[in-house]
Amino acid sequence: MRELQPLNQNVLLELESTKEQKTAGGIIIPGTASEKPNYAKVVALGNIENAEIKVGDTVLFAKFTGNEIDFEGKKYLFIPYTNLLAKVIETEAI
Repeated sequence: MRELQPLNQNVLLELESTKEQKTAGGIIIPGTASEKPNYAKVVALGNIENAEIKVGDTVLFAKFTGNEIDFEGKKYLFIPYTNLLAKVIETEAI
């Protein structure tokens, strides 16, 4: 089994695959034409001291950053830790 391990202060995120959509008129819009979400699940962390995130967290990241790769049928994003904007947390409804 092979796995990706980020080096230095990089974070590995697993991207959701974008699905094609169909309009009411029957036009199919491919997933590549829609805007990609800018949040993803953390899969691995590089050498980051006092990281505020952990594997399994969902994070929000800056657009147009990182290096997207395909690895064993899944899409991943290597991104510098400093380009993470927020951690998505679940809260109770008021």
